[in-house]
Amino acid sequence: MLSCALNFLDRQVVNILAEPIKQEFSLSDTELGILTGLAFAIFHATLTLPMAWLADRGNRVVVIAGSMAAWSLATVFSGLSSGFAQLLAARMLVGIGEAGGIAPAHALIADSVSKRRRATAIAFFSAGIPLGGLLGMALGGLVLDAHGWRTAFIVAGAPGFVLAPLMLLTLRDPKRSGGTAAPAEPPVPFAEALREIVSKKAFLLVAAAGAAMTFVNFGQAAFIASFFFRAHGEALGAMAAVLGTALGTAMGAAALLGLALGLIKGGTGVVGALAGGWMTDRIDGDGYRAYATLPAIAAIVRIPLFTMALLTPDARVAFTLLAAHFLVGGVGGIGGFAAVQGLVRPRVRATAAAVYGLGINLVGLGLGPLAVGLASDAFRTSGLGAVEGLRWALIASSVPMLLVAALNWRARRLIAVESVG
Repeated sequence: MLSCALNFLDRQVVNILAEPIKQEFSLSDTELGILTGLAFAIFHATLTLPMAWLADRGNRVVVIAGSMAAWSLATVFSGLSSGFAQLLAARMLVGIGEAGGIAPAHALIADSVSKRRRATAIAFFSAGIPLGGLLGMALGGLVLDAHGWRTAFIVAGAPGFVLAPLMLLTLRDPKRSGGTAAPAEPPVPFAEALREIVSKKAFLLVAAAGAAMTFVNFGQAAFIASFFFRAHGEALGAMAAVLGTALGTAMGAAALLGLALGLIKGGTGVVGALAGGWMTDRIDGDGYRAYATLPAIAAIVRIPLFTMALLTPDARVAFTLLAAHFLVGGVGGIGGFAAVQGLVRPRVRATAAAVYGLGINLVGLGLGPLAVGLASDAFRTSGLGAVEGLRWALIASSVPMLLVAALNWRARRLIAVESVG
């Protein structure tokens, strides 16, 4: 879970730093979308399958820890960048490093717990996603105000150099250490693994839904801080002054926004993820239908919550609505990860998680921020301006949630039939 948190801390800290980076390098929102999404995702997605193939044949703990050291170093390099091209290259290296972080961890967890506890266990691991978002926003905002965006990257990358060796010393891979949690099976050839994965209609539906959901998630996450800076800048400054006075310390708008978004997204996201895992494991007896039912319902509920948060003129009301939005999103975000692990044999699990992650990262992270950035620039040049252009680009980004709901609802009937354990 801590490795997952650092994965998303280093991945998403750029979001709170995006506006000062944009101003320093004179970037458009489209270029900002490339920096916050596509630059990371295209290399991350390319290497996810090879790293999963390696993890299915080797020690998954070593793969995860080695990947963490690599992405942490690349995050530090992000802070040393002197121009946009260097920063873009550093973010690409972060994507390469993080390719070995998530899929091997899902397979390791699935082999270490019973199927009746799988969604809860993966939910606990996945709580690192909102926790990483919390740390990225809060830590990034505080360091940004005090020392600038370059130092924020360096501070974000440092913890990985401690956690990576700690993982090697404390974690064991049951399939490599003589444990009994994972069946003793020979490695599955890559082509055979892919045939098994794509033969499952439920997998294809869930994977498509996951890609559409992360298209929305990452597109919104990349620009939500920029939106608050642009639309609620004066209110943030006033709120920061009041809070700073109460705490007896100076506080700027970036620190206030980072703390607010971090606590809102991280706190409600953790609660939502854990609640979603618990609910999934207890609905329908075996929980299989719930893997798709909860995400379908959550997708529909999120649309009006996010839209109202963007339209309200009151920053405090916007924060409250976003908290509800992230809570519902946490509940609906676990089913796909858990479903994938039950649809294939144990020695194919890391590869299956990687194929699922391929859509999430290439379509979701790669294209989500880029799409919002392109739409924002288009709306801005059409006469709406920078603030309203970004507002309506973000509102429009929720439309794919309708597809998420439809795909999951279709998959719910197939998951129970096609799951193997």
